[in-house]
Amino acid sequence: MLKIKITKVVASVLLLGTTLLCANQLEDIKSSGVVKIAVPQDFPPFGSASKDMSVQGYDIDMAKYIADKLNVDLKLIPVTSANRIPYLKTGKADLIISSLGKNPQREKVIDFSNAYAPFFLGVFGSKDVNVASAKDLSGKTIGVTRGSVEDLELSKLVGSDVTIKRFEDNNTTISAYVSGQVKLIATGNLIISEIANKYPDVAPETKFSIKNSPCYVGLKKKQPELKKFLNDLIGELKSNGKLNKTSQKWLKIDLPKDL
Repeated sequence: MLKIKITKVVASVLLLGTTLLCANQLEDIKSSGVVKIAVPQDFPPFGSASKDMSVQGYDIDMAKYIADKLNVDLKLIPVTSANRIPYLKTGKADLIISSLGKNPQREKVIDFSNAYAPFFLGVFGSKDVNVASAKDLSGKTIGVTRGSVEDLELSKLVGSDVTIKRFEDNNTTISAYVSGQVKLIATGNLIISEIANKYPDVAPETKFSIKNSPCYVGLKKKQPELKKFLNDLIGELKSNGKLNKTSQKWLKIDLPKDL
């Protein structure tokens, strides 16, 4: 009799574990009426405090799109790079929208949606310079910050027929472009946003990407319904142009076609 009781207890525990493992988080969020989303608070233009101390930015707009589609209230949870994944794993947040990149180490512990925002190194420049690929740089001069990742990546792509002007820091590289010393620069798309905000008359356009690391929504493992919902929404936002408007608003660039 004791053996039978123990067996029943073990079976109940296993059943409970399976139920918890297979819990449908999408339905849980809808039932609760609130979605808790971890967002950055000190990483503009993805997330930063506004004058009234509310959080604003690309990631916050993306969080609002999700809450609106779910028809639930949005609870923004400010996080740092260090605690955003622990917050997700412990249930303090349902999702991470915090300029989160994907790599093999992170993929072991959480899942990812399709990409929703561009984060990349590329070649940028004035509209009157016709460049669409590394081979088009032949005979041209391009500025870059010495020793940066973009310096290393650019050097792999071009030959001796390209003049690379190396500057000591990002501010000097920006100044060289703004002053017309160079018409092309290799840098990150966030630097381009900074130039576009401060010097809209000479805002550079994207020529091509040299290293891509887009942003994804992070979610718990084994949540296929929630992942499908996110991917469907991201696809819809790309199709109807809303994500492109968000990119123009915060990053001052069009959404890359290959995102």
